[in-house]
Amino acid sequence: MKLQRMLCAVALAAALPLAAHAAISISVNIAPPPLPVYVQPEIPASGYLWTPGYWRWDPIAADYFWVPGTWVAPPAVGLLWTPGWWGWGGGGYFWHGGYWGPRVGFYGGVNYGYGYIGSGYHGGYWRGGVFNYNRTVNNISNTTIIRNVYNAPVAENHTRVSFNGGQGGVMARPGREERLANAEHHFAPTQMQQHHEQVAMRTPEQRAAFNHGAPTLAAMPRPAEQHGAEPMRGRPTDRPAGNVPPPPRRDLARGEGAPPVMAHDRRGDRPEATGQHGGAPMPQQMHAQQQVQPHAQAPMQAQPQPQPQPQPQRVEAPRGERPQAHQPQPGRAEPGNENRGGGNKNERER
Repeated sequence: MKLQRMLCAVALAAALPLAAHAAISISVNIAPPPLPVYVQPEIPASGYLWTPGYWRWDPIAADYFWVPGTWVAPPAVGLLWTPGWWGWGGGGYFWHGGYWGPRVGFYGGVNYGYGYIGSGYHGGYWRGGVFNYNRTVNNISNTTIIRNVYNAPVAENHTRVSFNGGQGGVMARPGREERLANAEHHFAPTQMQQHHEQVAMRTPEQRAAFNHGAPTLAAMPRPAEQHGAEPMRGRPTDRPAGNVPPPPRRDLARGEGAPPVMAHDRRGDRPEATGQHGGAPMPQQMHAQQQVQPHAQAPMQAQPQPQPQPQPQRVEAPRGERPQAHQPQPGRAEPGNENRGGGNKNERER
């Protein structure tokens, strides 16, 4: 029995990296804990989108762990985030991974909050290559930096159920627009998002058995440098993954063939942003901005270079004369030979 469990754990561990963002899924017979209540951190810069926190399963520890919600730069202009979700089926709970796409698809009807109320996204929209933020559900206090904002009320049901179907789950089914969105071409989570989840899995304080469903670190401004006491090593950049090609810029940035909108989020019903669209930088400029943001990493200090050791000078003898060996004067140490113990014979004759 122990051998079977060990082999099962090894097989699940090998499948986990593939299951995170592919069609392979792992069935769990324990329902995920309720969603924790947390405060959204303030947006770090214009062009970032909120990605809510979620529970994931660690097959080695046989436990759920919480991945903190965070602000993320999308891999391309015009893309929106569809959160992952747990769904009951076939005698267990299966994880459906999140993705980027031109519109928000089905995410199980789970109310993740801050614009993700169970269907669609009510936290903002793209227009003219610039993202406009709804301040009602986004933590934006400095409107001199984030100028493309508006205010629109959003109805929240305040449920904390974290899964769809089964006993006690959300009984929601995808609508027509969500089914169409699910069938479109999707973009995988960025390298930063994947690393963010891996760090959370390695942090014991994020596990449900440790925090009893109430993680102390439930959200953070950017993908983690640190979860609990675990520092992040080899921090990747906010750049899109190399294997994820960005969509054609002319289709998403100029409004030509702009992504379709869902019935509840028609552009005609959207309030206009109060700022000028031209004043907000696009996500492609995020890398340059991160050098001046409060949370950017401090510049590395230059490492001191080793100083060259002084070498004895050689004097060329006139032609026809045999050079004489240099004889050290009594009481004086030769330059550069203080620690050589007198040197060898060849060095003295050179």
